[in-house]
Amino acid sequence: MLTKHITHQTSENSNTFIYSTMAAPISFSLSSLASKSQQLVRNERRMFAASDDGAMMKQIQSTHAPDGRVVDVKPILQVIENVLHHIIPNIDHAMKGGTGHIDALNDLTTSSAVDGALDALAYIVHKICCEVSCKCSGGGDAHATTMGILNMLSSYSWDAKVVLTLAAFAVNFGEFWLIVQLCTSNSLAKSVALLKQLPDLLEHSPTLKPHFDALNKLINAMIDVTKCIVEFTELPSEFISIDVPPLSTAMAHIPTATYWIIWSVVACAAQITGLVGMRHEFITSTSEAWELSSLAHKVSSIHEHLQSLLHLCYERIDEKKLLEAFEDFKRTIETPQMDNLKILLKIFRKEETCYLLNPDKTEVLIDVLRRKHVLLLISDLDISHEEIRVLEALYKGERVSSELNYEILWLPIVDRSTWNDGYEQKFLNLKSIMSWYTVKHPFAIEPAVIKYIMEVWGFVKKPIAVTLDPQGKVLCPNALNMMWIWGNSAFPFSSEKEESFWKVEAWTLELLVDRLEPNLPTWVSQQKVVCFYGGVQMEWIESFTTATKGVAKALDIGLEMVYVGKNNAKERVKKITGLIKEKQLSHAWEDENVWFFWNRLESMLYSKTQHGKTIENDVIKQEVMTMLAYDGSENGWAVFFTGSDEMVRANGEKVLSSMKSFDEWEKLAKQMGFIPALRKHLDGITDDHHCTRLILPGNGGGIPERVQCAECGRPMEMYFMYRCCVE
Repeated sequence: MLTKHITHQTSENSNTFIYSTMAAPISFSLSSLASKSQQLVRNERRMFAASDDGAMMKQIQSTHAPDGRVVDVKPILQVIENVLHHIIPNIDHAMKGGTGHIDALNDLTTSSAVDGALDALAYIVHKICCEVSCKCSGGGDAHATTMGILNMLSSYSWDAKVVLTLAAFAVNFGEFWLIVQLCTSNSLAKSVALLKQLPDLLEHSPTLKPHFDALNKLINAMIDVTKCIVEFTELPSEFISIDVPPLSTAMAHIPTATYWIIWSVVACAAQITGLVGMRHEFITSTSEAWELSSLAHKVSSIHEHLQSLLHLCYERIDEKKLLEAFEDFKRTIETPQMDNLKILLKIFRKEETCYLLNPDKTEVLIDVLRRKHVLLLISDLDISHEEIRVLEALYKGERVSSELNYEILWLPIVDRSTWNDGYEQKFLNLKSIMSWYTVKHPFAIEPAVIKYIMEVWGFVKKPIAVTLDPQGKVLCPNALNMMWIWGNSAFPFSSEKEESFWKVEAWTLELLVDRLEPNLPTWVSQQKVVCFYGGVQMEWIESFTTATKGVAKALDIGLEMVYVGKNNAKERVKKITGLIKEKQLSHAWEDENVWFFWNRLESMLYSKTQHGKTIENDVIKQEVMTMLAYDGSENGWAVFFTGSDEMVRANGEKVLSSMKSFDEWEKLAKQMGFIPALRKHLDGITDDHHCTRLILPGNGGGIPERVQCAECGRPMEMYFMYRCCVE
């Protein structure tokens, strides 16, 4: 057999190519060999450009006639990787003068699996080995050799074609490297290396290194593309169709990728074959290294493109799986169950063992919640400590005394793509202060359930609590609203219970303040006028409290004033509260009461909206929205009550001007009483210029579509506002 070996020697005007057989060398003229080499390089470069056009694609496709045979390529590919990844690091080791050695290959697959896969394929692999060796030794055209191998493998699938060709290359390269590696320590290997006239790698390492570097890059790129092609064939057909993009797009590119993998095998084999006979004569050339580097770049580009398509395929598969799991959870939760356990189990990923942390922070099976009323507390990691403390008071205090049988399970909703150590620590901190059941980790929650929580239960940012009865029926998509308003008296926290409470509720001082002001019963019994006011402008607060006290003194009536702060302005309110107490202007609530006051008002609004109430047909909703609109402005506001539930309210500018102009309605006040006279006076004030704002947190559809201005009654315009307030 004619074995091609190419040695390169650079001088001013000469290149020498020597073809040798095992019997005797045959020399060719220098000029004719140089011409052939240059022509081969030009042909190959033209083929680089032409291989992807339509005509070339047809030529590649014409070789493909699969007969349906199935080849288990995975175990073969694992062995190929073992061989090639074992050789590549040892090349650098040998180049640096390391002693040849052989390590045990990683046993990534059992020998029986490999034997089974290769049992009927050994002959075709050997045939490809011979084809590549023969054509490379004889100086064959790379394109013709590639097409010959494609024709030889016409009956196989595209993934089998590349794996079998790569297996043949691994055999050739593995045998070559065994001889090179062992020739310094094994007499048999040394004799074979002598007969083949293989070069001393250490002696010629400065010249050979670029060749082997390029060879390594190309081999790695070939493996990457091959694995990518195999991965496409393993995609689950039930979740992605081969006839629809992105998979159809990828399958259209695989024939071209296969062509270039086989071409690369031929190029690598030619490079290795060229090393035979280089023991005594060595000629430097960079053209082959350049060609391999260019080919490696080409194959790497193919891999990047296929990898991007594979990523799109996995996205499509994940979408289908997510939708399927979403529908499955939806069916389960909408179907009557014997108990709640099946629903609770489906909240968590199938691969997760359903352990929770109980209030004592020890692991327990989710079965402990079976046939109990369960509140699914759903929030992100920004749930406030005030919210946790208020909920804890309900869960641990009244719940025990009244023997209410319900449990709370915290389900934190997080963005997995941005998860880091900071979020991990935040989760651990929140979990440690919660006195109810929690998940072990947010990632344990099934993504399809998160989708359901957001799309059906309406979770966006503001925490919600979904009520499940002992049979797993959803009693209310957000029980926090009624819990903030009525506490545990709303148990079992069903929408029906909430509706029944609203039917008998009225806009009273008790509804507004609840139990936040401990002195209220005393003040009411003493028939005092009670004023609740808010805002964050200290100048207005001083003017308003001073003027109002003057009015009360003039009328000789009892007056108590309470500062209730402003929503979402914790640090400013804390500062103003300190000044109010220091100057003894009025009573002032602490942080937790301020938070709860405004949160209850928002809960009233959301609860009313959830039950289809509008400001036209519901007085409570109208008053709540007026209070929230006052808070939305930068000015202050005030509301006055008496024990008989007489009430009047106004924005800061109006109420302050009314107190300062008390002499205009003093006589009326002495006749009618303070609140009726103030109301009449306020009604007579015309305000042509005002700007009222109502700021509500987004809460998954709980925002009323139509809102009337608290000052003039005209419909307000809706805007979207995104806010990040760090105080």
